[in-house]
Amino acid sequence: MSDNNTNQLDALLKKHKLTKGEYEKIIQLLGREPNLTELGIFSVMWSEHCSYKSSKVHLKKLPTESPLVLQGPGENAGIIDIGDNYAIAFKIESHNHPSFIEPFQGAATGVGGILRDIFTMGARPIAVMDAIRFGPLDSAANGARNRRILDGVVQGISHYGNCFGVPTIGGETAFESCYDGNPLVNVFALGVFRHDEIFYGRATGVGNPVIYVGARTGRDGIHGASMASDVFTEASKQQRPTVQVGDPFMEKLLLEACIEAMNTGAVVGIQDMGAAGLTCSTSEMGSRAGTGIDFDLKHVPQRETGMTPYEIMLSESQERMLLVAEKGREQEIFDVFNKWGLESAVIGTVTDDGMLRVRNHGEVVAEIKNRDLADEAPLYHRPYTKPFRNVPLDGPEFKSASAQDDLLKMLASNDLCSKKWIWEQYDYMVRTNTLAGPGGDAAIIRIKETGTSIAMSLDGNGRYCFLDPREGAKLIVAECCRNLSTVGAVPVSATNNLNFGNPERPEIMAQLVEGIEGLAEACSFFETPITGGNVSLYNETLGESIFPTPVVGIVGLLPTVAPIPSAFPRAGLDLVLLGGLGDTDLTHFGGTQYAKQVLQSLWGLPPKLDMEFEKRVHNAIREIVRANLAEAAHDLGDGGLGVAMAEGTFAGVGAEVELRSDLRTEFVLFHEGASRIMVATSKLEEVFAVAERHNIPALILGKTVPGNLKITINDVAVIDVTVDKLYQTWDRALEDSLHV
Repeated sequence: MSDNNTNQLDALLKKHKLTKGEYEKIIQLLGREPNLTELGIFSVMWSEHCSYKSSKVHLKKLPTESPLVLQGPGENAGIIDIGDNYAIAFKIESHNHPSFIEPFQGAATGVGGILRDIFTMGARPIAVMDAIRFGPLDSAANGARNRRILDGVVQGISHYGNCFGVPTIGGETAFESCYDGNPLVNVFALGVFRHDEIFYGRATGVGNPVIYVGARTGRDGIHGASMASDVFTEASKQQRPTVQVGDPFMEKLLLEACIEAMNTGAVVGIQDMGAAGLTCSTSEMGSRAGTGIDFDLKHVPQRETGMTPYEIMLSESQERMLLVAEKGREQEIFDVFNKWGLESAVIGTVTDDGMLRVRNHGEVVAEIKNRDLADEAPLYHRPYTKPFRNVPLDGPEFKSASAQDDLLKMLASNDLCSKKWIWEQYDYMVRTNTLAGPGGDAAIIRIKETGTSIAMSLDGNGRYCFLDPREGAKLIVAECCRNLSTVGAVPVSATNNLNFGNPERPEIMAQLVEGIEGLAEACSFFETPITGGNVSLYNETLGESIFPTPVVGIVGLLPTVAPIPSAFPRAGLDLVLLGGLGDTDLTHFGGTQYAKQVLQSLWGLPPKLDMEFEKRVHNAIREIVRANLAEAAHDLGDGGLGVAMAEGTFAGVGAEVELRSDLRTEFVLFHEGASRIMVATSKLEEVFAVAERHNIPALILGKTVPGNLKITINDVAVIDVTVDKLYQTWDRALEDSLHV
């Protein structure tokens, strides 16, 4: 090969994010060199985004089975049995890179994509949640950009969910400088259906027609999957054409049409065209079924003229699905989609040779084994050392001048303040199933057809995972399960979104490995198998990686009853702390919100976790809530006891707390030790009896009172502030930060 040809090949491989070793494997699989269309097909299917080639060997460590799991990883979404012949499908996906390049459309199409993952299984989506991360809004260098990205992302989520008609019922938002150039947008969706309504993405039945339905194909989103598998550089702003454009109104029509078509009995397999578009849906459906698909691009509805086979196969235009129908029943499918005003066309047939055969007006332009695309991507056992961290184990010397000032500063921080500016843009009550929406420990949706409700919690903590990825991941699972238990739900299953940096760096790969192993250990212990999820790597800009940020979504089951509030409903209630004040030291204080907001520092290790003790706390609070022994309950998460007490007053009722402790005041009020839940009760003896039965400490904190929050430690009043002052400080902070 001449130097010129070598340079051309190098440029072509760089464009397609393929290595020379991967190119040689393609030649080996094909028995020849690929043409341009085939190279593009391999590039998206073998991208990190689609193939998980750096993480798959480690993902096998995750627990995936339980008696309730009807479908685990490998399909578009996991499925859990919820009783009464009903099931739920749920999953979380990321749209990080697109949301940096084009915040509104990146976030909007992230919502659209995860909704299609749910209804392609046959389930009707009933809830969306989001976990989002941005750079600091007050950053001197990047604050304006961070505010613009936050505004665009929230508008995108709101636009798509509201127009589609699905409630966005909760989530979480955090800010760190490591997300300055790489925001995270993780979207969770959940749907409900009967057992006999479940569908799979499999191209079964040789001779059956393959039918394209939904929006026409355009040039938007080409190379979206490979773009999402690369680090950001100064040139990334030029990648806007790789971001898809969504139409939520069309997706609503597509949902209704797909469910109606499924109900005809003519559909035997269905898959959405998400990442990698037509390439992914055809090859994955064929690979799962062990069949081939032969189709002609001339039949693919197109909204632009002169599109090449390469462009059609790699387009990620939104609101499109691929169906396999029973032969002879095509007209039933056409009638349904014509009714809803949507395109539908037979583009090919299912074959018995296992090949993806793409034609263009009869001429074969690509011919590849489906398994080579969907199952034979290179698997990398990437080397890893120890997780990257550049902070000390020991913390600084400090002494608070005023615990009250510290509390107010924390309540005003963007991490801990009210997020109502965000969630008030979402319709979180549409479809009238929402029992508990944004702002509580967990969101709750009722299933009208049964006596069951579904509680959902999303959680992640990049600071903890940066300090110790394994322990940080375990704490995230424990926090999610604790949130669910606090509202009376039994955690039953999980989905995860693994947001990490460049896996080709051994110290970053070590973060991923340890994070996965921590999730595996905790999910096994808490009996929450992971039924699916997403891995988002290469979250790195100009050489700076994000914190390792696994986000975990866990669902729980509970009877349909009025939800327990987290704020104190009235004066005169006893306040009890399940789990006790805890035991901490300076080393395990460095990842807390106090360290971040007040000391502006990061050091040490995350809080200690005793999983067996944690589970006993979960069992106790569930028993307390289900027996109606509590009038309010609130997990002690970010910010510790002080912040939880303040949040308890946000319904207008104060509290008087008297404590005795040998711990430092800062540790008593603001350490974030696990396994602790605050309960407001009028049935103190019964609560103590439950705690004793589960062998967990229960500490009387004080009583709810009108007017003020007063906390006394060792006979010294360290906090004495009006409820209004606390609420106003917390309530307006985010809006003030956005309008500097």
